[in-house]
Amino acid sequence: MNWEQLLSLRRQGDKGKRLRVEQDDTRLGFEVDYDRIVFSAAFRSLQDKTQVIPLSKTDFVHTRLTHSLEVSVVGRSIGRLVGKKIIEKYPYLKEVHGFHMNDFGAIVAAASLAHDIGNPPFGHSGEKAIGEYFSIGNGKQYKQHITDKEWQDLIDFEGNANGFSVLTSSRPGIEGSVRLTYAVLGAFMKYPKESLPKKPTSNIADKKYGFFQADKNFFEEVAVDMGLISNKPENYIGFERHPLAYLVEAADDICYTIIDFEDGINLGLVSEDFALEYLIKLVRDSIDTSKYQILTTKEDRISYLRALAIGSLINDAVKVFVENEEAILNGKFPYALMDRSKYKVQMDDIIKISVDNIYQSREVIEKEIVGYQIIQTLLDKFINAYNNKYDGNESNYDALILKLLPEKRHIEKDNLYERLLHICHFVSMLTDGNALLLYKTITAVKN
Repeated sequence: MNWEQLLSLRRQGDKGKRLRVEQDDTRLGFEVDYDRIVFSAAFRSLQDKTQVIPLSKTDFVHTRLTHSLEVSVVGRSIGRLVGKKIIEKYPYLKEVHGFHMNDFGAIVAAASLAHDIGNPPFGHSGEKAIGEYFSIGNGKQYKQHITDKEWQDLIDFEGNANGFSVLTSSRPGIEGSVRLTYAVLGAFMKYPKESLPKKPTSNIADKKYGFFQADKNFFEEVAVDMGLISNKPENYIGFERHPLAYLVEAADDICYTIIDFEDGINLGLVSEDFALEYLIKLVRDSIDTSKYQILTTKEDRISYLRALAIGSLINDAVKVFVENEEAILNGKFPYALMDRSKYKVQMDDIIKISVDNIYQSREVIEKEIVGYQIIQTLLDKFINAYNNKYDGNESNYDALILKLLPEKRHIEKDNLYERLLHICHFVSMLTDGNALLLYKTITAVKN
């Protein structure tokens, strides 16, 4: 892979290349991407999707929106630091093509901003609830009527693939949805493969999948245009990662490790003693002891340690990337950056505490159970109504159910798989609150 091709400014529908030297630096294409994501309805919905504790109204808790903004800030810093090193190593990128170090930061910031845009309500349990509706729920009746790859899309419903669809799927009058640059889409694509074969290798890029069968043609177009390295046998689509996808992943890893931990401390689910014990290992080289000692509140002390810890992890992520840049360009780096961090043990310790004390807390479990019931009920009602209408068997009840669909969802689909996926898209884009409200309406629950 080469950087000139990887930093593509091309957008969906373009007939030719967009050259960096012809860009208006006051309105750079990669920065336009950031703006387009911010103003999208899908991004706004993240304000009512909670990062850790579903349906929580606690002030301390991060939503998917605040998490995405924080990942974007961290991603921008990592991207700029890496960009500085890349431009120094390959000066022709600036001298001939006009790229700047900040371009790398802008690409990673935009992709990081969008990294959770396809996640269903109720956290990762939302993905599982959709998948299990098809694998063991009422949706299993459809298996024999669609292909193996289409079925795998449904039973392993994946927020990353859904995000790619949200960012790129056309609808009447709207070509390419948000129409991001290929470079930003490439950085967004953490798992550049289809749902089958499932986890064929230990390569981090094969951990999950990154696109639905409905979106495979455009996904492949983007990958090929940027020169991503194909790594799957014939009849399967899969590629090595875009190098900047490693930076987006690192930014996410840093934020959820440290900031979810901070949420747990502020909620009283993790003791401050744990915070000191685990965070101090990350900041030993940068902490100003005298400044720390004059902070009088737990919140201020934890905030100070969190900022230093994130700084330490950013610098280490950059170091790992730069040291392995050639291997990454050659498709020979099958690891997450933070898996090769000198702080990996400390991060693993923090994640274990978070799993035990936060993700498995009673409040989280109770809300995830509610989420399962809500999502599977909505899928059942809307899929039945949508299919009955297509088959000409629509009841009055079905017609009433379909009136609850937003106007933009009233699209006819002749293919069963696409109908099923269409309803999955609809449910996945609901906020926690809207999903709950819709569930109460359909089940006649008054409060």
